[in-house]
Amino acid sequence: MKLSLGLKVSNSLSLTPQLQQAIRLLQLSNLELEQEVQLQLDSNPLLERIDETTTVETVPEQQEFESQELSEVIQSEFLPEDLPVDTQWDDIYTQQATSLVGDDFEEREDNRVGQTSLKEHIQEQVNLLKFSNVDKLIAFCIIDTLDEKGFLIDSLPEITMTVNQLLYQVDMQDDEVEEDEVYVVLRHIQQLDPIGVGSRSLVECLLIQLDHLTLSKADKTHAEKILANHQYLISHDLNKLIKTTGLTADELKKGLSLIKTLKPYPGSDFDTGEIEYQIPDVVISRENDVWNVKLNPDILPKIRVNSFYAGLIKRADQSADNQYIKRQMLEAKNFIKSIDERHKTLLKVASCIAKHQRGFLEQGAEAMKPLVLRHVADEVELHESTVSRVTTNKYVLTPQGLFELKYFFSSHVGTATGGECSSTAIRAMIKKIIASENPCKPYSDNTIAKLLKDDGIDVARRTVAKYREALHIASSSDRKVIL
Repeated sequence: MKLSLGLKVSNSLSLTPQLQQAIRLLQLSNLELEQEVQLQLDSNPLLERIDETTTVETVPEQQEFESQELSEVIQSEFLPEDLPVDTQWDDIYTQQATSLVGDDFEEREDNRVGQTSLKEHIQEQVNLLKFSNVDKLIAFCIIDTLDEKGFLIDSLPEITMTVNQLLYQVDMQDDEVEEDEVYVVLRHIQQLDPIGVGSRSLVECLLIQLDHLTLSKADKTHAEKILANHQYLISHDLNKLIKTTGLTADELKKGLSLIKTLKPYPGSDFDTGEIEYQIPDVVISRENDVWNVKLNPDILPKIRVNSFYAGLIKRADQSADNQYIKRQMLEAKNFIKSIDERHKTLLKVASCIAKHQRGFLEQGAEAMKPLVLRHVADEVELHESTVSRVTTNKYVLTPQGLFELKYFFSSHVGTATGGECSSTAIRAMIKKIIASENPCKPYSDNTIAKLLKDDGIDVARRTVAKYREALHIASSSDRKVIL
């Protein structure tokens, strides 16, 4: 093999830093974009946020600063007596009258209300009970083992062992407790608000709530018999339940209606989970029979190049300070341009989606048309990857509700007439069919498939089952209401 040197000319595509930044900004959500904008504002002195409430005033000394070196201005030993400041005292601290000023002094209180957890709510009630120190220790150990639903996780022997270990650690071995004492404290806790907290099972929780209702003894007895034979209620064996309890059909119906009024999870009102709110990036509205697509102005970053620092740049100056400002100026312009391109691309793609899904905007999910990324990419003359990025974590507000842009892309199923139907529309039809069924005789997946076929949509039973599970709808046997 002979070695040789030669020249070769070839074309290659490279991603410039500006292009990489534009691609990265394209796939950011509005919250991530706000964080990126704040990061750029903190790192680039030539970027500033536009404050719409104030007007920009020209600096009278700007002409004087332009004729000096930037380093001389920064390192100048002479400082004027009245330096301009960014904020005023009143902008941060509000004036408040004191006792030295007059008699109208009002102490400010923190009126913010925090949500109390279930365990804290029970502890506050336990502190009001006339418990001994040992009983309070037992109560706190019981409260510590409650789950989010309000049920007791540990068994009574485990709680008894934990209490005795704590008593041993504080040299109170003489006060060793037994399981019966723990049970007595547990019964007191189960009577607190919410009723049934600390129950060891769902049946026990419902029975405790039944005991506190002011109803006739007969009604309570019927409900208690049903709960005592709950295994037949779970299996929907109505005949076996009537035979075992000895109740008539009317009595069984009244008992079930009473059980439905009870709260299965006593701790459900103390859910501390945070609710996530999504802010729309695009708003689609209808005005005079014309659909308008526009960006949400409330989330658009309002930034610009600082005119004062931009005026300090000199073309022929090669000093380090001047070159630094030039680089920051270039980065600021590229960043603003990338954000502008992101908004233009987002608006272009959203307008194309709105044009294809006009039936959805007017009629709902049942009128959704099949749409894939390639169709939108060809129409707006972009690559499929670009359309995928711009529709990720972006939300649009429509008359039908708030949806992610990805929601409007779905596969299709063939119809009897040779057309196509969106899978989203089929799921909406399945949901509508199930909502209109008889609760005592719910439709099976095979029956739903036949009903869809009557409407011209040919889908298999397993496809219906897949879409039904995607909608978090139970099977026909689980949806059946016995009475």
